[in-house]
Amino acid sequence: MNYRKLGKTGLAVSEIGFGGEWLERHPEEESVELLRYAAEKGINIIDCWMPDPKSRDIIGKAMEGNREHWLVQGHIGSTYQNGQYVRSRDLKYVVPAFEDLLKRLKTDYIDLGMIHYIDSEEDWERSMNSDFIKYVHDLHDRGVIRHIGMSTHNPVMAKRAVETGFIEMLLFSINPAFDMRPATEDLDSMFGEYDASYSGIDEERASLYQLCEEKEVGITVMKGFFGGRLFDAKTSPFGVSFTPAQLIHYSLTRPGVASILCGYDDKRQVDEAVAYETASADEKDYASVIASAPLHSYMGQCTYCGHCKPCPVNIDIAMVNKFYDLAVQQPAVPESVKAHYEALGTTAGACIGCKGCESRCPFGVKIATRMRKTAALFGR
Repeated sequence: MNYRKLGKTGLAVSEIGFGGEWLERHPEEESVELLRYAAEKGINIIDCWMPDPKSRDIIGKAMEGNREHWLVQGHIGSTYQNGQYVRSRDLKYVVPAFEDLLKRLKTDYIDLGMIHYIDSEEDWERSMNSDFIKYVHDLHDRGVIRHIGMSTHNPVMAKRAVETGFIEMLLFSINPAFDMRPATEDLDSMFGEYDASYSGIDEERASLYQLCEEKEVGITVMKGFFGGRLFDAKTSPFGVSFTPAQLIHYSLTRPGVASILCGYDDKRQVDEAVAYETASADEKDYASVIASAPLHSYMGQCTYCGHCKPCPVNIDIAMVNKFYDLAVQQPAVPESVKAHYEALGTTAGACIGCKGCESRCPFGVKIATRMRKTAALFGR
């Protein structure tokens, strides 16, 4: 495993990291073993934006006795209310959620204290001019968080963070499809109709990477595989497929990037990601794939990130969308997918069409419409 310096934090992070958001989908013992296996392979950085107790308990148990190996991105502002994820700046929710993170991870410090998910000017102002940011600084002053970071999908907000001087690193969404999209504060229009004048990387994103390099603000990457869509020519916005090695290499060749945090369901996927370190130049070559691909627009599609929560009727929207996407790729709905969908309990048919989820989606997915299509497809 190769390691890179994460900007001015000085921390040496593995080029291949661990994005932990799907740990709770598996039996606890299985996920604990998966994390320990990743550590054996040299992976040393993990992102924990998830507020649910199971995910946090899994990470805590996996790190037990080996805390010094792991560099943890722990999020401030990701809370668990009435059994659901809620992004909040209200300290009556934020403080207990962060204290719960420390308790469940069985640690008294977090390496990278992440200001959780700021994509809009309004949220930036609310976060930076309130007791929320004072709490973040207090945690830093007391050494409870060693470094201050921030997660965002918007390059404009990312640059605002870099220019503060106190935010030392970013968790940012990077892949070839996203890099072609213009920045916007209006999340609903982040991915509108494709404009043929877009060619190559968007100027805002390019300038962000350059600024991070100049200011020594390190970047860790989320959504590097675009929810798996770039692996299949049918779902890739480019009309061609990419390999894990090509997409990992794409992210790691952006200025300022230190690590790409991949999601894993099993050890085989860990091995596939770590194999990047011994891949040949030809195996890593993404440029020729993009250069020969017909350009297609990225229309709003779910990447299963979970920011659409909470749902007033408790639909697990990300999982419903995932099973829908799996089902429509087949001539008939596979029985295994149908069984997993029905096991969710509350299915798409329960959607009341309030569209609160759509206002929180970073990628402009028309969720209410997808819920109707899913209910019709699965019959409930």
